[in-house]
Amino acid sequence: MTDTSPILLWFRRDLRLGDHPALSDAAASGRPVLAVFILDEVVEGLGAAPKWRLGLGVESFARRLQEIGARLILRRGPALEVLQTLIRETGASSVWWTRQYDPDQIARDKSVKSALSENGIDARSFPGHLLFEPWQVETGQGKFYQVYTPFWKAVRGRDVAPRLSAPTQLNAPEGWPDSDDLSDWQMGRAMDRGADVVRPYLHIGEVAAQQRLASFIRHNVQGYGTDRDRLDLDGTSGLSENLTYGEISPLALWDAGQRALADGKAGAETFLKEVVWREFAYHLIYHTPHITSKSWRDGWDDFGWHSETADTLRWKQGRTGIEVVDAAMREMYVTGRMHNRARMLVGSYLTKHMLTHWRVGMDWFADCLVDWDPAANAMGWQWVAGSGPDASPYFRIFNPDTQAEKFDPHRVYRKHWLAELSKTPPDTALQLFRTCPRSWNMTPDQNYPAPLVDLTQGRNRALAAYENHKNGLAKP
Repeated sequence: MTDTSPILLWFRRDLRLGDHPALSDAAASGRPVLAVFILDEVVEGLGAAPKWRLGLGVESFARRLQEIGARLILRRGPALEVLQTLIRETGASSVWWTRQYDPDQIARDKSVKSALSENGIDARSFPGHLLFEPWQVETGQGKFYQVYTPFWKAVRGRDVAPRLSAPTQLNAPEGWPDSDDLSDWQMGRAMDRGADVVRPYLHIGEVAAQQRLASFIRHNVQGYGTDRDRLDLDGTSGLSENLTYGEISPLALWDAGQRALADGKAGAETFLKEVVWREFAYHLIYHTPHITSKSWRDGWDDFGWHSETADTLRWKQGRTGIEVVDAAMREMYVTGRMHNRARMLVGSYLTKHMLTHWRVGMDWFADCLVDWDPAANAMGWQWVAGSGPDASPYFRIFNPDTQAEKFDPHRVYRKHWLAELSKTPPDTALQLFRTCPRSWNMTPDQNYPAPLVDLTQGRNRALAAYENHKNGLAKP
């Protein structure tokens, strides 16, 4: 007998119609499909900026579903309870979703799958968030990879899943269950006044993501190999915002990059390597989930990092007195994102020059970045701190001044974001004071501060701390 019961399609970080295996199979089944988004225990725990941006993505995706005659049902509560309620209300016999790989979502999904399966529900997870499932990439010894370059070499020639077209129609159920009103959730409440400042910098939804990718391949991928590090150029794809919410698939990036490579565009291979860097982050978070909370390398949990201090607040405010570090922090508050090269510099400065724990920075980024990604954020902070997957873990101490001279040679980036450097600062720099917390009492007429830490002294102190740690001496 043909099953005609509805399929509950549970959307999370996969807010797109194309390249969506679960959605494609659901549409092909001929059964009624109910698209569902749940403000559940994982979503409730998101930081201010990513929670707000996710809400905007959900709003955009709901309109996308309406274009093919479907609806996005919104419910709030623990995921399992909400799904069980919807099963009772709709008679659905299947709940399908796209896999996630960080510890919080794995724990939730295992619990949901176990409980639903015990009650005879077809609870099924699908690929789609990655190019390669973490358990499908192994070393010659059958182990997971711990260094990026061998990982890249292992996957660069592998076949990937075929691209999937967006369905043009979904079979509707006999009746639609009630749905919450997205505005009642107030997902942007914690953004306060910052939402109005950051909003114009966002590119929300599947269509915007596709346009962004096409523009990047057309105009920027040729010079990506060098331009991506330049703080003063628009040389990156900017697609991290869309990737993290699944508004575009990694398959789309891989396909576009491979075509650009075949066309002889010089920066295409570097772009493909960056796509795989994201894969590597998920490879690690799946195999070593402690990367989100403890030092990834053995023996680093007792390194002499400090917790938050008064100096940490100055780092957060973008008032360390190190121009490129401060410019980067302010870029984040105004745009919701931060240039990747700048992320390395602010991370290195915090964890090495200031000897502040990487978790402080990781948690702050998790609150402030609209493109926050659980795997990339954890791996990035541990990499730059020296406790993570890096062949030269602690000897790499970036000098932010020399980095600025190299990647912002004409001071364009710094002047763009630091109002104190100009008599008539640009609006981009002034926007900080319309978005930063009121409790900071920051105004554009304040004098720019002296350096919080002398760079040479900070570097020497960091290396001394490493030597003490290595030799088992007392913490500094």
